[in-house]
Amino acid sequence: MSDKEEMASDGSLNVTLTLRLLMHGKEVGSIIGKKGETVKKMREESGARINISEGSSPERIVTITGPTEGIFRAFSMIAQKFEEDITAAMTNSNVTSKPPVTLRLVFPGSQCGSLIGKGGSKIKEIRETTGAQVQVAGDMLPDSTERAVTISGTPQAITQCVRHICSVMLESPPKGATIPYRPKVIPAGTHAVLAPQHSAQAFAIPGQYAFAHQDDWMHLPPQVHKSWQYLMILLAA
Repeated sequence: MSDKEEMASDGSLNVTLTLRLLMHGKEVGSIIGKKGETVKKMREESGARINISEGSSPERIVTITGPTEGIFRAFSMIAQKFEEDITAAMTNSNVTSKPPVTLRLVFPGSQCGSLIGKGGSKIKEIRETTGAQVQVAGDMLPDSTERAVTISGTPQAITQCVRHICSVMLESPPKGATIPYRPKVIPAGTHAVLAPQHSAQAFAIPGQYAFAHQDDWMHLPPQVHKSWQYLMILLAA
């Protein structure tokens, strides 16, 4: 989150923001596109800067910087692209129910209490207002003071949700120094699969997540229930 803050002519808040997204390699490939054409178009049409961390890690950090409306346009375009990927993947699968688009943002842990609100009131309000699902990870990301905030829903709901989250985060700046999360390289051939392997109901959408059938959640260990986002991640090398 950042500093330049003023009121736009229509009365809305006009702020320069920097937001960080955590993506898997296939998701990154989707937004980069062939010869970088997709991300170039996103940059040009949104007016936001979109930078992708280097390296061969299965996870990458995508940093989006710009004025508020540019940020929201960039998020809308990314969510729409993932929606298209899900639709395309479903045409060649037996899956009948369409999973939501899912994005993971990364925020300083010191800000997450404000996002949750007293007794969960703020996060409940955001869910009800936008129609998106919002989950804040219980634990810090490895070797950092940041936590993942997972948003799921339609592209429209996700964009509205990001607007609300940004408003909350701007009102509650981070406290103290932030140690940013930097994804680590996982050796080739290593797979981390946390959807129940015995379940025929678990399925993968390229670049998105593996969703386990609800009945199978009961078979997962309690520590997995505690951190919701780990329940649904499928890392494919």
